[in-house]
Amino acid sequence: MDQKLFDLVYSSVVNRESTYDGVYYTGVKTTKIVCRPTCRARTPHAVNVTFYSTLEDALHAGFRPCKRCKPEENGRLRPDAALAAQVDEMIATQYKEKLTLPMLARSLAISPYHLQRVYTQVRGYSPAEKTERVRLAHAQQLLAQSGGTIAEIGAAVGYGSPSYFTSWFCRRVGISPLAYRNRQGKGESMDDN
Repeated sequence: MDQKLFDLVYSSVVNRESTYDGVYYTGVKTTKIVCRPTCRARTPHAVNVTFYSTLEDALHAGFRPCKRCKPEENGRLRPDAALAAQVDEMIATQYKEKLTLPMLARSLAISPYHLQRVYTQVRGYSPAEKTERVRLAHAQQLLAQSGGTIAEIGAAVGYGSPSYFTSWFCRRVGISPLAYRNRQGKGESMDDN
């Protein structure tokens, strides 16, 4: 690796940027540990660092995986993206239940603050917004494809009160669930407004 590229990659390690995460792995000569560039461990001095383009190369050179950033897990996904993917999976399977940030955090054995910060940084919106988007997509699908009542559909997506479901749906879509169903039944798209 030439000095200019080394300096770029090392700069991403110092700043814990994800630019080279999954592209290079950081071998720390003094500890014989290999990390992801975004590892939260203490930043090693540049003279103690060797970069490897694959984890296998680093392991073959005698380094062991870091217990903090776990470069051997999640493939090229960095730990923060892997955490966001876990949250997405939980929301996709549990959206009908009452989901709270503390409950999600407890399931992942992390603090609610850390979960909110990491998820928002990775996705650009909060876990609560993701839950709302999943519920809305399911509600729209049920309204368009099922004959269930508004109360039944509201309950199916996690809202026990039909009036709350209706007001929530109106805020999100701009029309009532019944008006949405009628438009879908006539083959109108929401872009026809």
